[in-house]
Amino acid sequence: MVQPQTQPRSVSADAPAAAPSEDLRAKGLSGNSVGLLASAVIGISTVAPVYCLTSTLGPTVGEVGLQTPAVFLAGFLPMLLVAFAYRELNRSVPDCGTSFTWTVKAFGPRVGWMCGWGLVIATIIVLSNLAGVATSYLYLLLGEITGSARVAALSDDKTVHVLTVLGLVALATAVGYRGITTTKWFQYALVGLQMVVLTGFVAMALARSGSSELSLSFSWSWLDPFSVGSFAAFTAGLSLSIFMYWGWDTCLTVNEETSGSAKTPGRAAMISMVVLVGSYLLTACAAQMYAGVGERGAGLGNPATSDNVFAALAGPVMEPFGVLLFIAVLASAAASLQTTFLPVARTVLAMSAYEAMPRSFAAVHPRFRTPGRATLAAGGATGVFYTVMTLLSENVLVDTVYALGLMICFYYALTAFACVWYFRRDLARGPRDLVCKGLFPLLGGTLLAGIFGKTLYDMWDPAYGSGSRVLGVGSVFVIGVGLLLLGFALMLLMQRRSPSFFQGKVLTRTTPPLTTED
Repeated sequence: MVQPQTQPRSVSADAPAAAPSEDLRAKGLSGNSVGLLASAVIGISTVAPVYCLTSTLGPTVGEVGLQTPAVFLAGFLPMLLVAFAYRELNRSVPDCGTSFTWTVKAFGPRVGWMCGWGLVIATIIVLSNLAGVATSYLYLLLGEITGSARVAALSDDKTVHVLTVLGLVALATAVGYRGITTTKWFQYALVGLQMVVLTGFVAMALARSGSSELSLSFSWSWLDPFSVGSFAAFTAGLSLSIFMYWGWDTCLTVNEETSGSAKTPGRAAMISMVVLVGSYLLTACAAQMYAGVGERGAGLGNPATSDNVFAALAGPVMEPFGVLLFIAVLASAAASLQTTFLPVARTVLAMSAYEAMPRSFAAVHPRFRTPGRATLAAGGATGVFYTVMTLLSENVLVDTVYALGLMICFYYALTAFACVWYFRRDLARGPRDLVCKGLFPLLGGTLLAGIFGKTLYDMWDPAYGSGSRVLGVGSVFVIGVGLLLLGFALMLLMQRRSPSFFQGKVLTRTTPPLTTED
């Protein structure tokens, strides 16, 4: 295993005039392994658009009805604004620690550690959920192929389900362990498959939209967020839609392995965001035109099918090709399961390289040039987390997923505010710096902080999530706040083990010098 080097990392040829901070460390990752297309594909894959649509489209319709496309568009806005912060920070500080490294540079080691923890624990929750969804669709697909209801029902057997989840997590860990090149080609195939099938679904839904008694004619009012019935419904729908965009920042976590590390990851993030919002809007509009938003039959508002819309629409819309939609959802979850290991492993690698976590996780595989121990640790943590949550209670597992939105808003908002503070001396240089480094990140961070506060307030109610409660308080609130407090406790423990990092001697809190823009 190769230990991280202590000299400053090299600057790519297209880096901005401001040189990266001298305290950044090379991690030993495989450089120049990912281009613009591969980086964008990895970002799209981590988000898992087909999986997100089948699990989120129904609940969003249940909250806002026909304004679902408008809410998808509204959820895109804060993510786009935060993406500007990621792009600007990456140009100045191209480090695989991303949010962790940047918030340390802006606000100091303790805020940075908690931001890194938010990213890590959110990713572990997502990995476990993705593995569970992939398992369910695997047996649904096998049931469709074999025509056996018993095979399809195997996912309901807790022992079979958990063992299959552990197998899928182990497989995804192995692929991630072997390197970014293996990941890249694997993702080309899976992302290409799901996007082709999704395009076919949209085309067929539009073509058959007049054949169903539930069909509706398209209206531009569907894109008007001010037509949502209440502010509470709007914020609930917005929380769901923000989850649908989570993961695009994986483009940035592989920046040290990307050609043109200062600019390419930011461009790839923008490309993936545009592809995602286009896919979501087209699919939502096509599904509403075909099935409507009613609560009976194939209607998108039907509570019986809201958690798995594509399972209900696959046959009616795609007829003999409906099985392709099952394959696409499975491919989407499997692809995301694999790429979601990238941000957690590289964040842990960076935190270890800067002595914010045990140094053993900073080891890089000498052949594959990957954060081997960090990847294995992420896989092990995912398997243990899912197994324990499943054995405790299905309600606990569901509420853990509901708490995910809190973690996402937490570390995205901190990253956006870090951009504003880090570049505060640049904001008076001109309109571009004021807008891209100041106004856009500040607005995006403020929106996400507002959603964080509103979600925290809503979580207090036991009716939020599964309806479970702990001492009269909603279990989602207990889980969400409890995970943040767990991170705080671990930070205090690491502060005793690694005082140098927390004293600012390893990764320093700095402000970039004023320079001429390239």
